[in-house]
Amino acid sequence: MKITVCGSVKFASKLVETYRKLEELGHEPMMHKLMFGIADGSAKDVIEGISKNHAETKRKHNFIRWWYDCIKSGDAILVCNFDKNGIQNYIGGNTLIEIGFAHVNNKKVFLLNPIPDISYRDEIEAMTDVIIDGDLSKIK
Repeated sequence: MKITVCGSVKFASKLVETYRKLEELGHEPMMHKLMFGIADGSAKDVIEGISKNHAETKRKHNFIRWWYDCIKSGDAILVCNFDKNGIQNYIGGNTLIEIGFAHVNNKKVFLLNPIPDISYRDEIEAMTDVIIDGDLSKIK
């Protein structure tokens, strides 16, 4: 299955780790190439840009449109929702948009962990197909 790996840039290392595990399971994971550089520290200009002006960095690298195109070209997305900012299983604004992209394009939406207790919980629940509770073998 062609799966777009989504989640906060703060989770870059975990996203790369998940990407590799999906490969081992025989899936075709997809993720922006800069995420690998963010994870290993080699994309210094992007990392610096994110810390200075995240919105400008998103515009400069056309990240939102890139993820939209990636999601459209695949079969599903896997939302890697880990704890962040004191919120268990965090899903932020950008990832919410990516869930919406997948949903309106009839792509399956997998959540790695349960839906966080946040104000837009109902929207996430309405668009999520399967919560896999950390078990990548449940992606089918």
